[in-house]
Amino acid sequence: MTRTAACLSRRNAGGKALPALLVFTDPVRTPDVMALARGLGRNTALVYRTFGAPEAEVVARGLLGMARRQGFKVLIGADHRLAAKIGAHGIHLPERLAHLAPILSRRGWMVTAAAHAPRAMRVSGVDAVVVSAIFPSASPSAGPPLGALKLAQMVRRTSTPVYALGGITDKTAPALLRTGIVGLAGVSFFRT
Repeated sequence: MTRTAACLSRRNAGGKALPALLVFTDPVRTPDVMALARGLGRNTALVYRTFGAPEAEVVARGLLGMARRQGFKVLIGADHRLAAKIGAHGIHLPERLAHLAPILSRRGWMVTAAAHAPRAMRVSGVDAVVVSAIFPSASPSAGPPLGALKLAQMVRRTSTPVYALGGITDKTAPALLRTGIVGLAGVSFFRT
């Protein structure tokens, strides 16, 4: 997977370098976020989704310290106040909050947003959108898989850089090389 990700073009329209891999946390599938982060390095961004955890700020600060030492970026999922408070590298917005992207992008952050429908790929103020599910996935939130061909068609219709999420494995990742995406995103393939 990392080999496939390294072959992708990772620039947004403004020329900003984007990481090849987005690693999403999940309270069930990645319960030890710090252990997950220990394996990350350059050209990766960790999307820490807090889901209201009471220890979120402590964990986020720990992740940011680790990121500085190891060279990865930390994006906070859906919580711009926490992202600002800890000095995160950016924020990932669920589709329902994507309208906040133009305001949040003014902070100099990397801003990504989920896009579950083609119309959601046209969001202003984002550096990239995360489209899912590409392949069959065990994720409880995964919808019907789009497949590489449909993904490529969607990517051609937008100027927004796209990350692919859902069902990506070492076997399925090479099918995404010619789709025009900027990177791969996932939870399970980064599991500790």
